Amino acid sequence: MAKPTQRPSSPNFSSGPCAKRPGWSVEVLSNALLGRSHRSRAGRDRLKEVITRSKAILGIPDSYLCGIVPASDTGAVELALWSLLGERGVDMVAWESFGSSWVTDVQKQLKLSDCRTFKADYGVLPDFGQVDCDRDVVFTWNGTTSGVKVPNADWIPDERQGLTIADATSAVFAMEMPWSKLDVVTWSWQKVMGGEAAHGMLVLSPRAVERLERYTPAWPLPKIFRITKGGKVDKAIFEGDTINTPSMLCVEDALDGLKWAESIGGLSALLGRSRSNLKAIEDWADRTDWVDFLAVEPMTRSNTSVCLKVVDPWFVALTVEEQAKVIKKMVGLLETEQVAYDIASYRDAPSGLRIWGGATVELEDIEALLPWLDWAYHEVKG
Repeated sequence: MAKPTQRPSSPNFSSGPCAKRPGWSVEVLSNALLGRSHRSRAGRDRLKEVITRSKAILGIPDSYLCGIVPASDTGAVELALWSLLGERGVDMVAWESFGSSWVTDVQKQLKLSDCRTFKADYGVLPDFGQVDCDRDVVFTWNGTTSGVKVPNADWIPDERQGLTIADATSAVFAMEMPWSKLDVVTWSWQKVMGGEAAHGMLVLSPRAVERLERYTPAWPLPKIFRITKGGKVDKAIFEGDTINTPSMLCVEDALDGLKWAESIGGLSALLGRSRSNLKAIEDWADRTDWVDFLAVEPMTRSNTSVCLKVVDPWFVALTVEEQAKVIKKMVGLLETEQVAYDIASYRDAPSGLRIWGGATVELEDIEALLPWLDWAYHEVKG
């Protein structure tokens, strides 16, 4: 098969940290508030601006709190689990690596006795009809390592007794978030908006705030998980007074991404860009006999972390170890050609490809990449 001649303008298709927004350069960081305290008036104003712009773009209700917390999305999820769970039973829903890690934390670290687990293999969702929302519910909105997303929140009743806690790190800014159905939502800057890592975002509904102010967990909370003071939620945290020291360089980068989102038309434009990227991959997969989506149901296909499996009988007949070697050779060829970086499937997932199609990725780059995938596969197969 002839080698393609057109390369993507950006080979960055990693699922985290993700591609910077189009036109990004280090110059956008020139006004970063370096050498200044994040607790100075100027520092707090920058942090609050991240919160304000995020809420406005995402349409987060005024009654919901939104804050910046330590340790990326992982820190935000852990803060929610350790601070909110334990008052009632919890249903844990998992179908890929990160959802499974939250199950492990709740069962083995928090040691909650009334914990039900609903799991599914890579490629499919568990039966959400079995979930009881009068209990607390923890789930990932988009399975970053499986390419399987929750298609809607119809299974969550408006009148519920429990809290819904959604790890939505590779969904927010690329998928609709039905805020009235969600009590806790978390994400990180380095996903859909292509920001720098290590900072997490935490959204709390009024119901989650009420839980925090009424219920005290039986276990001690580390400092970076403490968001209450004197029995009340510390509102300062949600106004830019962070728990620990953030990187003001990363803050400047996050603001640049948010301003870019506003400049192209806000949330609808971000969603449209990501959906177009998925559509291009779908059209290619429909006419390509060696590849298919890991997600079994089309309505559950992620439009950010697009996970693909090789269905060619030659590949399927190989051992698991041999399959992994084939994928390693493929992605090595693509990296050598400077066509695509970091697109092998996650280490715990079935061997395959994972292409980031979030809003910062240009459709033209996705379209340029696809012929190279065909070339690399046939080069390895021989």
